Amino acid sequence: MSAVEKRNFILGFEPELLVLPVAALMPVKTLRPTLKASHKYAQIAQSIREIGLVEPPVIARDPATPGRYLLLDGHLRVEILKDEGRTDVECLVSTDDEALTYNRSVNRISPMMQRAMILRALERGVPEAKIAAAMSLEAGSVKRRVKMLDGICAEAVSQLNDRHCPLSVFDILRKMKPLRQMAAAELMVQHNNFSVAYASAILAGTPLADLVVGSKPTPKNVTPAAMARLERELDNLQSAVGEVQESFSRDNLHLTVAKGYLKKLLANRSVYRFLTDSYPELLEQFQTIADVTSTLPADAAA
Repeated sequence: MSAVEKRNFILGFEPELLVLPVAALMPVKTLRPTLKASHKYAQIAQSIREIGLVEPPVIARDPATPGRYLLLDGHLRVEILKDEGRTDVECLVSTDDEALTYNRSVNRISPMMQRAMILRALERGVPEAKIAAAMSLEAGSVKRRVKMLDGICAEAVSQLNDRHCPLSVFDILRKMKPLRQMAAAELMVQHNNFSVAYASAILAGTPLADLVVGSKPTPKNVTPAAMARLERELDNLQSAVGEVQESFSRDNLHLTVAKGYLKKLLANRSVYRFLTDSYPELLEQFQTIADVTSTLPADAAA
Protein backbone atom coordinates (compact mmCIF):
# COMPACT_ATOMS: atom_id res chain seq x y z
CA MET A 1 0.00 0.00 0.00
CA SER A 2 1.46 3.39 -1.01
CA ALA A 3 1.81 6.34 1.39
CA VAL A 4 -1.13 8.09 -0.29
CA GLU A 5 -3.30 4.97 -0.05
CA LYS A 6 -2.40 4.54 3.63
CA ARG A 7 -3.32 8.16 4.33
CA ASN A 8 -6.65 7.84 2.50
CA PHE A 9 -7.44 4.63 4.36
CA ILE A 10 -6.81 6.33 7.70
CA LEU A 11 -8.92 9.33 6.72
CA GLY A 12 -11.80 7.10 5.66
CA PHE A 13 -12.47 9.06 2.44
CA GLU A 14 -10.60 9.86 -0.74
CA PRO A 15 -9.44 13.51 -0.71
CA GLU A 16 -11.19 14.52 -3.96
CA LEU A 17 -14.89 14.45 -4.84
CA LEU A 18 -15.80 12.33 -7.85
CA VAL A 19 -18.39 13.21 -10.48
CA LEU A 20 -20.19 10.05 -11.62
CA PRO A 21 -23.22 9.05 -13.68
CA VAL A 22 -26.22 8.45 -11.45
CA ALA A 23 -26.71 5.11 -13.23
CA ALA A 24 -23.30 3.92 -12.00
CA LEU A 25 -24.41 4.05 -8.35
CA MET A 26 -25.71 0.78 -6.86
CA PRO A 27 -27.93 1.40 -3.78
CA VAL A 28 -27.27 -0.80 -0.75
CA LYS A 29 -30.85 -0.36 0.50
CA THR A 30 -34.31 0.10 -1.02
CA LEU A 31 -36.37 3.20 -0.32
CA ARG A 32 -39.99 2.81 0.71
CA PRO A 33 -42.44 3.52 -2.15
CA THR A 34 -44.35 5.96 0.07
CA LEU A 35 -41.25 8.06 0.77
CA LYS A 36 -41.76 10.29 -2.26
CA ALA A 37 -45.06 11.47 -0.80
CA SER A 38 -43.46 12.43 2.51
CA HIS A 39 -42.74 15.92 3.81
CA LYS A 40 -39.04 15.03 4.14
CA TYR A 41 -38.79 14.21 0.43
CA ALA A 42 -40.47 17.48 -0.56
CA GLN A 43 -38.26 19.49 1.82
CA ILE A 44 -34.99 18.00 0.55
CA ALA A 45 -36.11 18.30 -3.08
CA GLN A 46 -36.90 22.00 -2.58
CA SER A 47 -33.53 22.55 -0.92
CA ILE A 48 -31.66 20.90 -3.81
CA ARG A 49 -33.60 22.98 -6.37
CA GLU A 50 -32.83 26.23 -4.52
CA ILE A 51 -29.21 25.84 -3.39
CA GLY A 52 -27.96 22.65 -5.02
CA LEU A 53 -26.53 19.54 -3.39
CA VAL A 54 -24.63 20.76 -0.32
CA GLU A 55 -23.91 17.32 1.19
CA PRO A 56 -22.79 14.86 -1.52
CA PRO A 57 -23.75 11.17 -1.41
CA VAL A 58 -21.16 8.78 0.00
CA ILE A 59 -20.04 5.91 -2.22
CA ALA A 60 -17.46 3.11 -2.26
CA ARG A 61 -15.76 1.51 -5.24
CA ASP A 62 -17.14 -1.94 -6.05
CA PRO A 63 -14.07 -4.22 -6.01
CA ALA A 64 -15.90 -6.89 -8.02
CA THR A 65 -16.96 -4.61 -10.89
CA PRO A 66 -14.65 -1.76 -12.00
CA GLY A 67 -16.60 1.35 -12.90
CA ARG A 68 -19.47 0.54 -10.54
CA TYR A 69 -19.94 2.12 -7.12
CA LEU A 70 -21.88 1.19 -4.00
CA LEU A 71 -24.12 3.96 -2.69
CA LEU A 72 -23.59 3.94 1.09
CA ASP A 73 -25.34 7.13 2.14
CA GLY A 74 -27.59 9.64 0.35
CA HIS A 75 -30.15 7.34 -1.27
CA LEU A 76 -32.91 9.92 -0.97
CA ARG A 77 -30.77 12.69 -2.46
CA VAL A 78 -29.82 10.49 -5.42
CA GLU A 79 -33.46 9.54 -5.97
CA ILE A 80 -34.43 13.22 -6.02
CA LEU A 81 -31.69 13.97 -8.55
CA LYS A 82 -33.06 11.20 -10.77
CA ASP A 83 -36.55 12.69 -10.55
CA GLU A 84 -35.10 16.11 -11.41
CA GLY A 85 -33.55 14.66 -14.56
CA ARG A 86 -29.95 14.88 -13.41
CA THR A 87 -27.64 12.35 -15.06
CA ASP A 88 -24.54 12.81 -12.90
CA VAL A 89 -23.71 13.67 -9.30
CA GLU A 90 -20.68 14.73 -7.27
CA CYS A 91 -19.84 12.04 -4.67
CA LEU A 92 -17.65 11.57 -1.63
CA VAL A 93 -15.68 8.31 -2.01
CA SER A 94 -15.32 6.16 1.11
CA THR A 95 -12.24 3.94 1.37
CA ASP A 96 -14.36 1.35 3.24
CA ASP A 97 -16.43 -0.81 0.86
CA GLU A 98 -18.54 -2.31 3.64
CA ALA A 99 -21.84 -0.50 4.09
CA LEU A 100 -22.30 -1.98 7.56
CA THR A 101 -18.91 -0.74 8.70
CA TYR A 102 -19.54 2.66 7.15
CA ASN A 103 -22.89 3.08 8.89
CA ARG A 104 -21.46 1.97 12.22
CA SER A 105 -18.13 3.77 12.22
CA VAL A 106 -18.31 6.70 9.82
CA ASN A 107 -22.06 7.27 9.88
CA ARG A 108 -21.90 11.03 9.24
CA ILE A 109 -19.24 13.17 7.61
CA SER A 110 -16.67 14.81 9.87
CA PRO A 111 -16.98 18.48 10.91
CA MET A 112 -14.03 19.38 8.66
CA MET A 113 -15.68 17.84 5.61
CA GLN A 114 -18.91 19.57 6.57
CA ARG A 115 -16.96 22.83 6.69
CA ALA A 116 -15.57 22.20 3.20
CA MET A 117 -19.11 21.69 1.88
CA ILE A 118 -20.25 24.93 3.49
CA LEU A 119 -17.34 26.82 1.91
CA ARG A 120 -18.19 25.41 -1.52
CA ALA A 121 -21.81 26.47 -1.11
CA LEU A 122 -20.76 29.97 -0.02
CA GLU A 123 -18.47 30.22 -3.07
CA ARG A 124 -21.52 29.51 -5.22
CA GLY A 125 -23.31 32.43 -3.60
CA VAL A 126 -25.71 30.42 -1.42
CA PRO A 127 -26.90 32.49 1.60
CA GLU A 128 -25.86 31.27 5.03
CA ALA A 129 -29.47 30.95 6.16
CA LYS A 130 -30.28 28.52 3.34
CA ILE A 131 -27.14 26.49 4.03
CA ALA A 132 -28.12 26.22 7.70
CA ALA A 133 -31.62 25.07 6.77
CA ALA A 134 -30.32 22.52 4.26
CA MET A 135 -27.86 21.02 6.76
CA SER A 136 -30.18 21.24 9.79
CA LEU A 137 -27.86 23.65 11.62
CA GLU A 138 -28.42 26.69 13.78
CA ALA A 139 -27.94 29.98 11.94
CA GLY A 140 -24.79 30.85 13.91
CA SER A 141 -23.29 27.40 13.41
CA VAL A 142 -22.48 28.08 9.76
CA LYS A 143 -20.18 30.98 10.61
CA ARG A 144 -18.63 29.04 13.47
CA ARG A 145 -17.84 26.09 11.21
CA VAL A 146 -16.30 28.37 8.60
CA LYS A 147 -13.91 29.78 11.22
CA MET A 148 -13.29 26.52 13.11
CA LEU A 149 -9.79 26.02 11.67
CA ASP A 150 -8.57 29.57 12.25
CA GLY A 151 -5.39 29.31 14.30
CA ILE A 152 -5.09 25.52 13.85
CA CYS A 153 -1.86 24.31 12.22
CA ALA A 154 -2.02 22.27 9.01
CA GLU A 155 -0.51 19.17 10.61
CA ALA A 156 -3.20 19.03 13.31
CA VAL A 157 -5.89 19.61 10.68
CA SER A 158 -4.53 16.66 8.69
CA GLN A 159 -4.62 14.36 11.73
CA LEU A 160 -8.20 15.31 12.66
CA ASN A 161 -9.56 15.62 9.14
CA ASP A 162 -11.90 12.62 9.34
CA ARG A 163 -12.46 12.60 13.10
CA HIS A 164 -15.71 13.56 14.76
CA CYS A 165 -14.39 16.32 17.00
CA PRO A 166 -16.83 18.73 18.66
CA LEU A 167 -16.32 22.33 17.60
CA SER A 168 -15.22 23.20 21.13
CA VAL A 169 -12.19 20.91 20.72
CA PHE A 170 -10.83 23.29 18.07
CA ASP A 171 -11.39 26.21 20.45
CA ILE A 172 -9.20 24.38 22.96
CA LEU A 173 -6.50 23.53 20.41
CA ARG A 174 -6.42 27.16 19.33
CA LYS A 175 -5.01 28.05 22.76
CA MET A 176 -1.91 25.95 22.06
CA LYS A 177 1.08 26.66 19.88
CA PRO A 178 1.43 24.60 16.65
CA LEU A 179 3.80 21.92 17.99
CA ARG A 180 1.56 21.32 21.02
CA GLN A 181 -1.51 21.23 18.73
CA MET A 182 0.17 18.46 16.76
CA ALA A 183 1.01 16.52 19.94
CA ALA A 184 -2.54 16.96 21.28
CA ALA A 185 -4.09 15.81 18.01
CA GLU A 186 -1.80 12.78 17.97
CA LEU A 187 -2.84 11.87 21.52
CA MET A 188 -6.54 12.12 20.64
CA VAL A 189 -6.09 9.96 17.56
CA GLN A 190 -3.91 7.43 19.37
CA HIS A 191 -6.48 6.91 22.11
CA ASN A 192 -9.55 7.48 19.92
CA ASN A 193 -10.85 10.10 22.31
CA PHE A 194 -12.02 13.40 20.80
CA SER A 195 -14.13 14.64 23.69
CA VAL A 196 -14.00 18.18 25.05
CA ALA A 197 -13.09 16.78 28.48
CA TYR A 198 -10.05 14.94 27.10
CA ALA A 199 -8.90 17.96 25.10
CA SER A 200 -9.32 20.10 28.23
CA ALA A 201 -7.18 17.64 30.21
CA ILE A 202 -4.44 17.90 27.59
CA LEU A 203 -4.67 21.68 27.74
CA ALA A 204 -4.44 21.62 31.54
CA GLY A 205 -1.24 19.56 31.28
CA THR A 206 0.33 21.86 28.69
CA PRO A 207 3.37 23.86 29.83
CA LEU A 208 2.91 27.65 29.68
CA ALA A 209 5.71 27.85 27.09
CA ASP A 210 3.53 25.84 24.66
CA LEU A 211 0.47 28.06 25.04
CA VAL A 212 -0.60 31.02 22.97
CA VAL A 213 -0.14 34.32 24.79
CA GLY A 214 -3.20 35.08 26.87
CA SER A 215 -4.31 31.48 27.40
CA LYS A 216 -4.71 30.51 31.05
CA PRO A 217 -5.66 26.83 31.39
CA THR A 218 -4.03 26.31 34.78
CA PRO A 219 -6.60 26.05 37.59
CA LYS A 220 -6.24 28.40 40.54
CA ASN A 221 -3.98 27.37 43.43
CA VAL A 222 -2.21 24.71 41.32
CA THR A 223 1.57 25.02 41.26
CA PRO A 224 3.70 24.40 38.14
CA ALA A 225 5.18 21.33 39.86
CA ALA A 226 1.69 19.91 40.41
CA MET A 227 0.80 20.56 36.76
CA ALA A 228 3.98 18.79 35.62
CA ARG A 229 3.08 15.81 37.80
CA LEU A 230 -0.44 15.83 36.35
CA GLU A 231 0.99 15.74 32.84
CA ARG A 232 3.24 12.77 33.68
CA GLU A 233 0.34 10.92 35.29
CA LEU A 234 -1.83 11.65 32.26
CA ASP A 235 0.82 10.18 29.94
CA ASN A 236 1.06 7.07 32.12
CA LEU A 237 -2.70 6.70 32.22
CA GLN A 238 -2.92 7.03 28.43
CA SER A 239 -0.32 4.28 28.01
CA ALA A 240 -2.18 2.02 30.44
CA VAL A 241 -5.50 2.62 28.70
CA GLY A 242 -3.91 1.81 25.34
CA GLU A 243 -2.59 -1.50 26.65
CA VAL A 244 -6.00 -2.41 28.09
CA GLN A 245 -7.74 -1.54 24.82
CA GLU A 246 -5.37 -3.76 22.86
CA SER A 247 -5.86 -6.77 25.14
CA PHE A 248 -9.54 -6.37 26.02
CA SER A 249 -11.04 -8.25 23.07
CA ARG A 250 -8.58 -11.12 23.38
CA ASP A 251 -9.01 -11.42 27.16
CA ASN A 252 -12.79 -11.19 26.87
CA LEU A 253 -12.80 -13.98 24.28
CA HIS A 254 -10.72 -16.16 26.60
CA LEU A 255 -13.13 -15.51 29.46
CA THR A 256 -16.12 -16.34 27.29
CA VAL A 257 -14.55 -19.61 26.15
CA ALA A 258 -13.60 -20.45 29.74
CA LYS A 259 -17.14 -19.80 30.89
CA GLY A 260 -18.59 -22.15 28.29
CA TYR A 261 -16.07 -24.86 29.10
CA LEU A 262 -16.62 -24.61 32.87
CA LYS A 263 -20.37 -24.61 32.44
CA LYS A 264 -20.21 -27.91 30.55
CA LEU A 265 -17.66 -29.28 32.98
CA LEU A 266 -19.74 -28.50 36.07
CA ALA A 267 -22.87 -29.88 34.39
CA ASN A 268 -21.27 -33.32 34.43
CA ARG A 269 -22.45 -34.94 37.67
CA SER A 270 -19.41 -37.20 37.95
CA VAL A 271 -17.00 -34.33 37.54
CA TYR A 272 -18.99 -32.15 39.93
CA ARG A 273 -19.05 -34.89 42.58
CA PHE A 274 -15.33 -35.55 42.12
CA LEU A 275 -14.49 -31.86 42.57
CA THR A 276 -16.77 -31.60 45.59
CA ASP A 277 -15.11 -34.57 47.30
CA SER A 278 -11.49 -34.04 46.29
CA TYR A 279 -10.98 -30.39 45.26
CA PRO A 280 -13.68 -28.21 46.84
CA GLU A 281 -11.45 -25.12 46.62
CA LEU A 282 -11.14 -25.55 42.82
CA LEU A 283 -14.88 -26.05 42.52
CA GLU A 284 -15.48 -22.78 44.32
CA GLN A 285 -13.07 -20.93 41.99
CA PHE A 286 -14.63 -22.48 38.89
CA GLN A 287 -18.09 -21.39 40.00
CA THR A 288 -16.82 -17.88 40.76
CA ILE A 289 -15.29 -17.56 37.29
CA ALA A 290 -18.49 -18.80 35.68
CA ASP A 291 -20.52 -16.24 37.62
CA VAL A 292 -18.20 -13.37 36.67
CA THR A 293 -18.07 -14.12 32.96
CA SER A 294 -21.82 -14.69 32.82
CA THR A 295 -22.35 -11.02 33.70
CA LEU A 296 -20.57 -9.78 30.55
CA PRO A 297 -22.85 -7.93 28.09
CA ALA A 298 -23.91 -9.92 25.06
CA ASP A 299 -22.19 -7.55 22.65
CA ALA A 300 -18.94 -7.70 24.63
CA ALA A 301 -18.97 -11.47 24.68
CA ALA A 302 -19.26 -11.47 20.92
